[in-house]
Order: sequence, then C-alpha cells, then structure tokens
Amino acid sequence: MEKTDLIIIGGGAAGLMAGVAAGELGLKALVLERKHKPGRKLLMCGNARCNLTTNISGERMLQMFGEPVGPFLAPSIRAFDPSMLQRWFSANGLKTVVKTGNKVYPHTEQASDVLNLFADQLREKEISLACSSTVQALEKTENGFCVTSGNFVVESRFVLVATGGVSYPKTGSVGDGQEWAKKLGHTLERYRPGLVGFEVEPKVLKGRVGTIYEKVEVEIVSGGKKAAETRGFYEIEKWGVGGTAITDASRFIARNNFKDYELIIKLADGRTEKIRPLRTRPVKEAMVTVGGVALDEIDSQTLESKKCPGLYFAGEVLDIDGPTGGYNLQAAFSSARLAVASIGKRCGKGGFQSLEKAPKRWKRK
Repeated sequence: MEKTDLIIIGGGAAGLMAGVAAGELGLKALVLERKHKPGRKLLMCGNARCNLTTNISGERMLQMFGEPVGPFLAPSIRAFDPSMLQRWFSANGLKTVVKTGNKVYPHTEQASDVLNLFADQLREKEISLACSSTVQALEKTENGFCVTSGNFVVESRFVLVATGGVSYPKTGSVGDGQEWAKKLGHTLERYRPGLVGFEVEPKVLKGRVGTIYEKVEVEIVSGGKKAAETRGFYEIEKWGVGGTAITDASRFIARNNFKDYELIIKLADGRTEKIRPLRTRPVKEAMVTVGGVALDEIDSQTLESKKCPGLYFAGEVLDIDGPTGGYNLQAAFSSARLAVASIGKRCGKGGFQSLEKAPKRWKRK
C-alpha cells in the first residue's frame, strides 16, 4: 500500500493549486482526478478565456462575497489576495492582463495556458497527478486516512477534498466529495443554482431573442422591498433571460432563499422592465453551486474539519460562492493555498516563498 503526506481529491482549480502549493512546501502529495484530464471546468471559465480574478483589494472582494461567505473566506483571501494571485502567475511564467470591469485574464486570454502552467508546475515539483482515478472510498484510520481508487489504495496523514460543486457534472463535479464529508460527520447545505439564468413568460422573449443590453441595473425586490442591486449586461435567450446582471441576481436570490421576488431591469436608455421569473435554470447549468459542506463545521483559519481531524476542504465543495468576474476562481485558489499551508505547518514545513522575491521564470508565448 502506497503512503504519502497528503492526498488531494479533485483536479480542478482548487485541487491543482493545492498540488502546486504542496510542491512549493516540499510535501509529498498525490492529486486524484476522476476524469481522464484535469481542469475540465477551468477550461470553460470566462468563455475559455479564464477570468482568474478581479483586480480589486482583498477587502473589497470580501465585501462583494457577502454574508456568510465573505467572513468565512477572510483568512484565505487575506493570505492570498487578488494582487498576490496575479504576482504568483507572473512569477511562474504567465502574465495577466486587466480587462473591462477589472476582470483579470491570462495575457494570452487562453484558459489552456492556465491549465498548462499548473501541469508544468506539478511536473517540476514532482507532485503526482493520477487521472481516471475515481475515488471509491475515503475512510478515517488510526493514523490518518485510507483512500481507495480503482486498482490502488493510498494512505496519508491528511486529505484535502477539492471536488467542486454539482454544476456542470460532465466536468467531474458530481457531489461525491460532499457525500464523503457527510459520511464523516458533516452537514450538507441544500444545493441551489447560483449564477444562472431565469425562465420567464414567453411574452418577455417575443421578438427579442438574441438581444443584448449593456450597462443594465437590476433591482431584486422581495416582499415589496428592494433587497439588492446588480449591474452588468442583460441578454434575451431562447430559454429565458441571462447575462451578468441577471446571473448575479440569481446568486443573491439563491443565497437568501427568496421564494417570492421580482426583477426590475433598468436599461441604459432609461426604460424600465419588470419581470417575475417562473424559475431558475437547473443547478447542473449554473456557473456555481450554492450549498455544500456547512461552513460552521470548518475552521476558517485552517480549513480543517471540526468533525474529522486531518480532513481539509477547499473550493466549491464548501458552501461558498461569489459573483461573476473571477471571484469563484479566486476563492478556489486562495482556500487551496491556506489549506495546504495549514497542512504544511502540521508537517513541520516552512511557509511559502515571498512573491516579492520569487525567481524570474521563462515566459509563456
């Protein structure tokens, strides 16, 4: 039976960053990915351009996450904020560029270059990545954990679960990490679709399918009172309404469990449109999942389970979600690094190298 310091389950944004972070600290780690290639959802982000983060301060980002996500993510984001993430990518050979709305992308605007960077870093730091490795069992043992996957069994002192939410299941996010957490004593918050469009009455769509309205403000009204406001674009689709202003509204509605609400859409030309959505699109189509492992059962300072010592979580497997614009990738990357830093301390390893003193590496073209 193989043994290692750390098993990372999930080869998405959080899992890949965790693997590289483990290599930076000199930990012996193994990343397990159920699909035949890692980073399937990462390749889809930002329409395959990979919106890595938003170029704002960490404190402003935490405000934008809102309750209860912002307070929970505070230790993660403060330890590795948007500016540090951009410096990290640059230090490892991939410059970033800031586009409209403070959105940060790789300068190539190719998600594949981000995935290639992670693959190169894992290889350079001798961190093993096992694809087509569906985890069949995660068990607590006297000395740590035993993970069974296909034809092999691995033991480790620590496990980091980074399996994502339940949206886009074809990418490998099928909720298995949440189920293991439940078996190990955790509570799961109900899944709801976040960052998704709404189905509406046909009359709303009539004659407008394909129309996109820029610089739109959307008021979310519940119980006759304005609850929040979002900004962005508004798009009329065959199935309903979407666009960043709409999807951000859906996330707020899901997070607050609103049942009775309407959207007041203020167009740039001064016109106002009132919509009472029929329903959201299903969670499998959402950009992010609201729900997952309950936050009050996780130590936000370390991301270790309060129910099962040695078990850690990062990314969307937890009940964390953010607005569009790179917030969710930032949360995945930051939480992964905090979890690995915490594990590194337990293993007697030092901290991460300062990004200010990071060596210059070759530049990707």
